Amino acid sequence: MSYLFGAGLQARIYERLASDATLAGLVGTAIHDGMLKPGPDGAARDYVILGDETVRANDTKTSVGAIHDFTVTVHSARDGFETAKRIAAAICACLVDAPLPVEAGRLVALRFLRAGAERGPAPEKRKISMRFRAVLDAAD
Repeated sequence: MSYLFGAGLQARIYERLASDATLAGLVGTAIHDGMLKPGPDGAARDYVILGDETVRANDTKTSVGAIHDFTVTVHSARDGFETAKRIAAAICACLVDAPLPVEAGRLVALRFLRAGAERGPAPEKRKISMRFRAVLDAAD
């Protein structure tokens, strides 16, 4: 097992999210892999963060593979959870069972595992963290 698929998987996930019209209508281009600071006017905004990842071996006698569990988090400056939940739903629709081409490998499955919704202090009043699982095999 190696971390062979890590960078390629993250790049494909980002591309998939960034190219989705529904998600763009909700967050624009605010999809990142690091925390954001308020905009120049000090206003908070809704955005998505590609987050933590845990990888474990999924090798067989004949192939090399890995299971990547990763987090995608929605941050919302809105009162109430409705907007954050709409963003989270768009992310799930975009990723679950998506046919993502991954460098050096093949995506066998991409599934939703769980989510947690939290209230937070202003300016980011709502947060939903979703955990997904990607199962990958080395290319034949």
